[in-house]
Amino acid sequence: MNPQPVEAQVDEQAPSPQSLRGLDGLNFLMADVRDGLGPFLSVYLKGTQHWSSGNIGLVMAASGMAAAICQIPAGLLVDAARAKRLLIAISGLLVATGCLLIAIFPSLPVVLAAQFTLGAASAIIAPCLAALSLGIVGHRLLPARISRNETFNHAGNFVSAVLAGGLGQYVGAIWLFYLVCGFAVASALVVLLIKPQEIDHELARGAESIADDAGQHRAATFRELWRRRDLKVFLVSVVLFHFGNAAMLPLAGQVIAKFHPGADVVALSACIISAQLVMVVVAATVGHAMRKGVGRKRIFLVALAVLPVRGILFSMTTSPYAVVAIQLLDGVAAGIFGVVAVVIAADLMRGSGRFNLAQGLMALAVGTGAALSQVTGGYVVEKFGFATGFGTLAGISALALLFFAVFMPETRPDADSTEEGEFRRAT
Repeated sequence: MNPQPVEAQVDEQAPSPQSLRGLDGLNFLMADVRDGLGPFLSVYLKGTQHWSSGNIGLVMAASGMAAAICQIPAGLLVDAARAKRLLIAISGLLVATGCLLIAIFPSLPVVLAAQFTLGAASAIIAPCLAALSLGIVGHRLLPARISRNETFNHAGNFVSAVLAGGLGQYVGAIWLFYLVCGFAVASALVVLLIKPQEIDHELARGAESIADDAGQHRAATFRELWRRRDLKVFLVSVVLFHFGNAAMLPLAGQVIAKFHPGADVVALSACIISAQLVMVVVAATVGHAMRKGVGRKRIFLVALAVLPVRGILFSMTTSPYAVVAIQLLDGVAAGIFGVVAVVIAADLMRGSGRFNLAQGLMALAVGTGAALSQVTGGYVVEKFGFATGFGTLAGISALALLFFAVFMPETRPDADSTEEGEFRRAT
């Protein structure tokens, strides 16, 4: 039996508008769910519960550590599972449960346990979303689809930040927890819009051809993946990116909570809202740039170059207005990373059958870097002050830029350019 390209099979029957709208809705709603409370938890614990920066850094790192532990099993599970819609729904509901526990019992042991639950659940969500996208639209149209996914993701973050700011200011910070729960339940319903028969599960795990009569593609072994120098360089770059970046916004929130009490939730909401607006534009722009043939490496270098500038600027001010303005730079960096990192992972794993394992490895790198960032940032601030903490993160970000520029190759396939008609099919 001659191998039949999976891409050709997908081309025979384009995905329905209902499934594509389901992906749109899922990315919009999961924006608030997969990150849990994010930096709002830091502000809530500092401003309402009066926790120390060290303990806040510890619980903020807990979800990242749990996600790091679960990433590889999560990637393997998504590669193997055919019930990807159910996995996303269950993970979202677990996030909702963890948020309720924090709201009702805000003690250190309970918050730590809940954060571990949130981290474990969120480890499933990102690879599932990427797998569904690849399984529905295919490799060639994936950059356009990921760009659209991230646009809806940032729009969802924008809406949730607006709601969080209003609820935190006029109703009470406790309602932020209930907001996440509402988004989780809604996402569990929207996932039903995606038609299961339109998901090619072989394609969803990175295969390009069916190699036997049972319809199974031979996946690359762990040893084969470990020999990939470009994969290892990429994963180290992701760790360094988030090591330098993850703690900046929570620390900025603590600065506002300390020097401008009462304005912390609103100011942090303004930070997130402004950054998400920038991310919407950046995600669409990155997708357009990739369709025009701009290399993945060049785009990622822009994101890395922004981080040290942001850290230095944060170290120079305590003004909430300046913090909001500086946070616009996060919209550039995070907006680029959200699109390009997934596309680079797909490039590296194309034909391997291990796309979701690579997603798990990338998320492991994200969680490791974020955990290191939260713990390091929290304790440096506690010992030496906010300016030194931001300066430390800026230095790590500069190291990330240098490492990626020197060691990472370009991953864009020569035949990756798409026509406008193909782009519309992915959206």
